[in-house]
Amino acid sequence: MTKVLKNIKAFLKDEEGLTVVEYVVGAGLLVLGLAGIFDAFSSILETQLSGVFNQSSS
Repeated sequence: MTKVLKNIKAFLKDEEGLTVVEYVVGAGLLVLGLAGIFDAFSSILETQLSGVFNQSSS
């Protein structure tokens, strides 16, 4: 039982796992931010591209 407690204490002191979690959280926030930006500009981009394609097909 003491070996299990020692392993748990060693796991809690290890900070390398925190770095991975921080990167995952940061990447998730970046993806959410980019999704918000693309969502905000999607109608503008769609209008512009429709104009370009309509001119080129005429």
